[in-house]
Amino acid sequence: MNMQLYNDLSGKKERFEPSKPGHVTFYACGPTVYDYFHIGNARPFIVFDVLRRFFESKGLEVNFIQNFTDIDDKMIQRAEQTGVTVAQLAEKFIAAYYEDADSLGIRRASANPRATDEIPSIIEMISALIRKGHAYEANGDVYFEVDTFREYGKLSGQSLEDLHAGARVEVDERKRAPLDFALWKAQKPGEPAWDSPWGPGRPGWHIECSAMARRYLGETIDIHGGGSDLMFPHHENEIAQSEAASGKPFARFWIHNGYLMIDQEKMSKSLGNFFTVRDVRSKFSAVVVRLFMLSAHYRSPVSFSHDTLEQASHAQARLRNGWAEIKFALTARPCEAAPCEPDAELRESLKEARALFDECMEDDFNTAGAIGAVFDVIHATNVSLGREGGIDYETIAGAAEFLRMVEGVMGIIGMDEEKRSDDAEIETLVNERYAARKNKNYKRSDEIRGILNQKGIILEDTPQGTRWKRAE
Repeated sequence: MNMQLYNDLSGKKERFEPSKPGHVTFYACGPTVYDYFHIGNARPFIVFDVLRRFFESKGLEVNFIQNFTDIDDKMIQRAEQTGVTVAQLAEKFIAAYYEDADSLGIRRASANPRATDEIPSIIEMISALIRKGHAYEANGDVYFEVDTFREYGKLSGQSLEDLHAGARVEVDERKRAPLDFALWKAQKPGEPAWDSPWGPGRPGWHIECSAMARRYLGETIDIHGGGSDLMFPHHENEIAQSEAASGKPFARFWIHNGYLMIDQEKMSKSLGNFFTVRDVRSKFSAVVVRLFMLSAHYRSPVSFSHDTLEQASHAQARLRNGWAEIKFALTARPCEAAPCEPDAELRESLKEARALFDECMEDDFNTAGAIGAVFDVIHATNVSLGREGGIDYETIAGAAEFLRMVEGVMGIIGMDEEKRSDDAEIETLVNERYAARKNKNYKRSDEIRGILNQKGIILEDTPQGTRWKRAE
């Protein structure tokens, strides 16, 4: 594998090799569980799921960690509004996350640590930062002193001096400088709290990820991912506190996906212009959503609308129907009409598509180009199956093997989708029509075709039997 990934830390594509041969350590920022996650949140979840799967398809073992933020200001506010405890709110929406993520075919992480379960490791890390002179306590709060980490701003490409010049002057006597950020927050009346050397309180948002990444993956990890909106200040703060505590690089590669846009604005809960995954999956299948998300480069913004999902739905139908025809050919009556002969054109197309798929995926995870290779295979096999004469079953089987590999990595074809409730009825009608044609009962054959047409079923008679598919 010759994997090239764009590293936001260096601002260029670099060859990716895991620090430990054969093993990838990968941390991705997970949701704050105060609500159902929206379709914009789904983009990084799907993108990083597929990147992980691709590594695994190449024989690498991936330790993939995605956290749950289950205590922060939003959690406390929502719990108060709904009259439940923060813990009850978290349980509800963690369960909802798993349900929605599972429905989208997003594989479970190696571990999903919760911030509230990691308080000891968080306190340990904050204590180390205080000992090393990078953090200070102020009336039960603890802040990271940004000026003690001179490389602050290296991820987002900003100098410490420029950040100071552009910082808002906040009225907060507890902080030594406006850029300093909270590592520990003293308890306010009615808030959940944990005991600490600085009094009862709770962790700040940024320290959670640093502590969890270190505990589950080590002081230096291979890849850290998240949405572009997290680059500053969240990921910048993670770097500062992690590297100040350990004296080592925190993450070798930083990757960020582009925004999901609606009406030329970033989709977000704060703007109110969002659709939950539950809204979307009530109208479109998981494979359609995955194809939509992967049809653009992960670093590029993507425009979301009902029309763009409809387009993805039509494209996915071509993949699904193409796979159905390949599967039909392999289970039909081989060589019944003519000898099976090698199809040189199909073999060359399959060879080129396999190479193109890997080339695109290894070139900064270009899923859009890789999907193009998949459509090339579908087209080439359709052409081959449509020719008169014998079918090159060996090469068709090779195409099926390639598509199974793609499905294992991308999950966009729908091989494992549950059959629809009327599939058995349609199969019975198709078989009855086949028998009627064979017995030259063309009246009954035409009647059945009419019934199937009303159901939106397209029939194609071939020497190997009758194929059927649903209209796109």
